[in-house]
Amino acid sequence: MAVPALTGWEVRAGQFPPLHSIWVPRIGPGTPAAILLGVLACVWAPRIAIMPWRRLLAIVYVYAVAWMLALATVDGVDGVGAILESKTEYLQPAREVTDVGEFLRIYISRIPLDSEDNWPVHLAGHPPGAALFFIGLVRIGLGSALAAGLVITLLAGTTAIAVMLVARRLGAARFARAAAPFLAVGPAAIWMCVSADAVFAATAAWATLLLTVSATTSRRGTGLLAGAGAGLLYGVCVMFSYGLPLLGVLVTTVLVLARSWRPLLWTAPAALAVVLVFAALGFAWWEAFPVLRERYWAGIAQHRPGLYWTWADIAAVSVSAGPIVGAGIAVALVDARSPRDEGSRAVAWLALAGLAMCVVASLSQMSRAEVERIWLPFVPWMLLATGLLPARWRRAGLIAQVGFTLIVQHLLYTRW
Repeated sequence: MAVPALTGWEVRAGQFPPLHSIWVPRIGPGTPAAILLGVLACVWAPRIAIMPWRRLLAIVYVYAVAWMLALATVDGVDGVGAILESKTEYLQPAREVTDVGEFLRIYISRIPLDSEDNWPVHLAGHPPGAALFFIGLVRIGLGSALAAGLVITLLAGTTAIAVMLVARRLGAARFARAAAPFLAVGPAAIWMCVSADAVFAATAAWATLLLTVSATTSRRGTGLLAGAGAGLLYGVCVMFSYGLPLLGVLVTTVLVLARSWRPLLWTAPAALAVVLVFAALGFAWWEAFPVLRERYWAGIAQHRPGLYWTWADIAAVSVSAGPIVGAGIAVALVDARSPRDEGSRAVAWLALAGLAMCVVASLSQMSRAEVERIWLPFVPWMLLATGLLPARWRRAGLIAQVGFTLIVQHLLYTRW
């Protein structure tokens, strides 16, 4: 933030690069609830050490959803999903689609910036999977901004559960338990309640859980079904975002930790099947991506200096994940090399996989000022590393996370 402010460097973002936000100090209906939930999280966090696992998962989910809704309603009820009504978003075009087949067949032709009736930013910048999600909501009567926002929030709340279960399956239950408060309460919630990227994050997390089950089970039938299910969800992720093939880093990490490559026999064909079905219906991912690159560089991205954004993107990640993520990653680097046990090794490598996906995305130069929300599928894996920190660090770190989140939400307004 300081570099553009002090030097006058125009980096083509909001008032507070690397955030895509504007300065709007405010309090609102959700403020008391957000403060109360933050305080209670800090007070009750030590109790999770003795809490039964199933109860812990239930509390993490309820708390995550409540935290997201409290933060969103700082801007009133409109804070839950109103941003989805923006002309750059998916919801308005989704309401206009009457023929899904035709929608897929013409999708690529409307990506170029100079095409007639070109897609708005989010549709142009993503494969059609995300749009189909909103088309589905419209078809079942959940096409209002509020309804869609609530659906996204309820799905987003499951992300923490899936991430914790992955760690537990890999022998790191105690570290997942320690990381639980950071997965449920943090600044990522500011964007999870109001963006399709939260759905991407949840889908990726559950795909990874199924992959982990497939890699660690001794039952062949369970391994096959879980592996195929993981592949289908990973295929959906590829149809959600051009950046989510980076999940291959996470897939590789899980399989190495589980010491099994067997799931690829079922996961890879299932994921490929999703991509090929879309191609058969008119949308070929490999044909669309070059067109998307042309549109990306024809727009404002060409004016955003790579010299700034290559590293400023990682700063935006640290805002989305919260200030404690740096300490977690530092400890993960130590445990990855000299693990205290197999559980700490698993958590360390999962966290570093999350970081690696962010770094690769930034180095691709296709993520210049692409806002805090696009990092949501990668952030929970990095936050697992908080479970490696000493208890005194976690206590102080959770207070820092809560305070930081409240400050960001009450001072800055994210326009998308």
